[in-house]
Amino acid sequence: MVTTTALATAPLSKTTPALELTASRQFTSWLLEQKLSLGFTTYQAGKLFLVGLQPDGRLSVFERTYNRCLGLWSNGQTVWMSSLYQLWRFENVLAPGTSSAGHDRLYVPQVGYMTGDLDIHDLAVEASGRVVFVNTLFGCLATISETHHFVPLWKPPFLSRLAAEDRCHLNGLALEHGKAKYVTAVSQSDVADGWRDRRHDGGCVIDVESSEIIATGLSMPHSPRVYRDKLWLLNSGTGYFGFIDRATGQFEKVPFCPGYLRGLSFHGDYAIVGMSKSRASKTFSGLALDENLKASDAEARCGVQVIDLKSGDVVHWIRIEGVVSELYDVVGLPGVVRPQALGFKTDEIRRVLRVGDEQPL
Repeated sequence: MVTTTALATAPLSKTTPALELTASRQFTSWLLEQKLSLGFTTYQAGKLFLVGLQPDGRLSVFERTYNRCLGLWSNGQTVWMSSLYQLWRFENVLAPGTSSAGHDRLYVPQVGYMTGDLDIHDLAVEASGRVVFVNTLFGCLATISETHHFVPLWKPPFLSRLAAEDRCHLNGLALEHGKAKYVTAVSQSDVADGWRDRRHDGGCVIDVESSEIIATGLSMPHSPRVYRDKLWLLNSGTGYFGFIDRATGQFEKVPFCPGYLRGLSFHGDYAIVGMSKSRASKTFSGLALDENLKASDAEARCGVQVIDLKSGDVVHWIRIEGVVSELYDVVGLPGVVRPQALGFKTDEIRRVLRVGDEQPL
């Protein structure tokens, strides 16, 4: 038995299917037990999805449209998200214990930074409050600026200079102790678009503090995260979730997930992994993922899988069919039951007002 939610989203055309989410039988119970909601982005369809529970216990799926949304970060109260040429900060405007149309979080776009089309991938907020993002076009870590489109913070040691050439396809960022610590790149290429020639085994993990390359031989790695003293990541070109043994630099597989993996979050004893269908392009073809799917007698899926870190088993899942075939980032929203967000295509954003405490002149 599964739970199916068909969104009230009209097909884009007569030949384009509507969007449908199917969840495993106990997924809603798990969300309730964990006091958790999820958020995930799809740049392919330009959507932010917020998944929680309705008052009757059924799945609640809320979506908003943002052009080419990719990186996502949240602490439950604030959400940061990258889009085509902007970086957005959303704030929850609901006071504790209050709701809006049955939702206990209402995320409103509060601040937008014009970054230009940098192809921003992962982003995170350090303990100091500084926003750090992966500037994939220039192959560097960067932060926001009040006067410039970005401020470079660090680049890999193998890049000879900053250039808008996407040389190595830097994509993933992990914090440790509240500071940027690890990044992933598809290659160590120092020529324009060179990463596409190294998709099979050119991927690496770099320690930002030392600029040391601590792991190599990966296939299009994404979404590094430090959790419970382990450096986890998605070896996307193979379909495996796992971790890097920081003593040896070896990638240790956990389970195989049937899809191209991007987006990783943790909650308690669980990892939450995003999956995408294989795109019909040279970039995504001919990878080990194809053989691994064949060996498992499986087709690539788009959706989310919940993995028990103790057993390595996939215990819950969401499967997405229709117009959405790729995801990028996934975040857990602890303590949130039913979230929603405001977009820019309706008049709601004009009418929702949050007034600060009065202050003297």
